[in-house]
Amino acid sequence: MILSRAWAWCLLICCLTQPVFADRIGDVVDTHVWEQAARFFTFRDPSLRYALAGALLLGISCGVLGSFIVVRKMALMGDTLSHAVLPGVAAGFLWSGTKDPLVILVGATIAGLLGTFLVSVIRQTTRIKEDACMGLVLGSFFAVGICLLTRIQKMETGNQSGIDKFMFGQAAALNADDIRLMALCTVVVLLLVSLCYKGLLAASFDQDFAVSLGLPVRILHYLLMGLLTFSIVVSLQAVGVVLVSAMLITPAATAYLLSDRMHRMILYAAGFGTVSGALGVFLSFQGNNLPTGPFMVVGASSFFLIAFMIAPRHGLVVRWLRRLRRSRRIQFENTLKGMHRVLEDRDFVGDGVSLRELAELRRETIEDVRKRVRALVRAGQATLGEDGNMAYFTPDSRSTAMRIVRNHRLWELYLTNEANYDADHVHDDAEKIEHVLGEEIVRQLERKLNYPAQDPHGKRIPGIQEIQEDGVRPAAAGAGLGYGESR
Repeated sequence: MILSRAWAWCLLICCLTQPVFADRIGDVVDTHVWEQAARFFTFRDPSLRYALAGALLLGISCGVLGSFIVVRKMALMGDTLSHAVLPGVAAGFLWSGTKDPLVILVGATIAGLLGTFLVSVIRQTTRIKEDACMGLVLGSFFAVGICLLTRIQKMETGNQSGIDKFMFGQAAALNADDIRLMALCTVVVLLLVSLCYKGLLAASFDQDFAVSLGLPVRILHYLLMGLLTFSIVVSLQAVGVVLVSAMLITPAATAYLLSDRMHRMILYAAGFGTVSGALGVFLSFQGNNLPTGPFMVVGASSFFLIAFMIAPRHGLVVRWLRRLRRSRRIQFENTLKGMHRVLEDRDFVGDGVSLRELAELRRETIEDVRKRVRALVRAGQATLGEDGNMAYFTPDSRSTAMRIVRNHRLWELYLTNEANYDADHVHDDAEKIEHVLGEEIVRQLERKLNYPAQDPHGKRIPGIQEIQEDGVRPAAAGAGLGYGESR
């Protein structure tokens, strides 16, 4: 199963919650940082065990559900629900008079589902866009929640209620009942997502396709929203209303940068969520009254920043390096193409190309051309004469130059014949496309143009057989042709 690893995590987390007697996570004594770190890994502190178990459970459930929220482009919905449940939390406390987890869960769940329902109703019955609907519900419900929290604080037991911890979270205040509730929520999330995975997957990427398959798209949507509400509610005490949406979105967004497969994205998101949760607990354990929830979000954001910079396909640094390599390749190919054109203009008399001829053709200074040719030499795609003023092809680079010329002139001919371009307006377009045309596309162009021999300007188009034979000619014919030799 896709989520089997997450089930294993749940079993491990349940083992972490056995009662042990020691200081609370926020009441550490003054010790050296290394001693405190070593104490963390003993897991002797009961509050630490509860906080760590809660953080790991939160990471799993938020990572799994957040993946569907991110691919559905509903990130604001997570923020909306996290704020919409606040009046339900306050109403549950007012109803019971105590911080009863079950009553608060029921109240918050009702409030969250009501918020989801109102967003849907407003969107379907008015011209207001979905993002504006979510912003409207978010602000309204949050304002009501703040008003109710203010009323609770004015009660005789308000300051001792601990209900204010739902705003910013306090993982150290988690107890065995909270962990059991979070474990139940995580198990329910994993079970229902496992059972409905294919339907949720289809509905998340293409609702019309899901409808055509006969899937209950609306039921799946409300199921996801219900699970999301349920997960947010039980996570509030760990990270709070303000930060729970960050734990929903950030690990999933990080996983989104690293994988194009949904099942892998879910596993990565759950992994980043659990590691971020554990990191937040570890950092908050290093000092007195350090906040666990914010540290969890900082950890998740750090992972996102790393992925944003160095993700294999979408990382900023990787894309920059890819553009740099592409730019370098294009410069090489343009220089080689220029060398071929110089030889062509002299009817291929001689093998070497003088830097002055190349500079005049490319309208550059001799020093600029010299730098480009030396770069070719360092890359093994050209050689220089003894005086440093003559450049020579290597076997591979000569074939590359002929291939680029072939691409350029075929595309010019295609634009003039098929797109009715004027012959004097096709050069710039061909300059751009010549470096990205694949061999299969070039073969199709040749077939469509009936294997032409000349471009619109009357210049010869190299054929594929000529290019291939020229690439192996020096190895077969020896040094007499002069390719690749220094003069």
